[in-house]
Amino acid sequence: MRTLNVEKPENQSSAIAQYDDFYDDSIVEWRELGARYKAQNIINVSGGKTYKNVLDCGAGEGSVLKFLDQSDFCENLFAIEISSSGIEQIEGLELTKLREVKKFDGYTIPFPDNYFDLVYCSHVIEHVEHPRMLLREIKRVSKSQIFEVPLDHVINVDKYYKELHSFGHINVYTPSTFRYLLKSEGFSIKRDFKTRINKEMLTFDMYRNRKIKKTVLTELKLHFVWPLLNVVKRVMWGPKRYAEFGFSAYTCLVEPAGDLEIMF
Repeated sequence: MRTLNVEKPENQSSAIAQYDDFYDDSIVEWRELGARYKAQNIINVSGGKTYKNVLDCGAGEGSVLKFLDQSDFCENLFAIEISSSGIEQIEGLELTKLREVKKFDGYTIPFPDNYFDLVYCSHVIEHVEHPRMLLREIKRVSKSQIFEVPLDHVINVDKYYKELHSFGHINVYTPSTFRYLLKSEGFSIKRDFKTRINKEMLTFDMYRNRKIKKTVLTELKLHFVWPLLNVVKRVMWGPKRYAEFGFSAYTCLVEPAGDLEIMF
């Protein structure tokens, strides 16, 4: 048995450049709406525990940081992000608990071993070309970890690859496939749950993002048809299939389970 070593991809600098100007005012309101729920999921999955030093890995423009800065979740916040425009947005927030924000290459985290009590990585892993490399770095620098990923791996997911790629989602997961990834990288899952996209976000996406005209029909879809579809799916699919494909996001608190050795 031997430990698997993977070198940093040579084309990573071009991937970073694609995100440099990604964060501007046009998407801030939408991202802040989602961030409120993401931050609450982080607090909920932690079970009410408070931390001293917490790192946001892939902090974007700082929308999740902002909500955690206003909570009692931790004493000190740190952030790393590949996007220059994202870092500019974070620095402009003037967060009281934020101690440092650094640009990183998407894989190498510029902090010493076990520097953080917790690293959280919310809606990031689905964007990463080599997720196992990043997971190993996150494990190296932290004692506990929180992950949240969108559950994009629906039935016939290949039909939606263009839409998913337009969001930068190059990896797709179900709850069990993401747990497999974590367990196979030496993480032990301590607490987890699944969530569905809520009505507030559905409404914003329909009327603000997609600019669909508000009508009686669209209101019926929001308030009656989509909730009814969830009930129908639960009944027709059965509990196991619904647990795998009936939710929008998966959140988990994990800890390293020991050194990982991979057999070839």
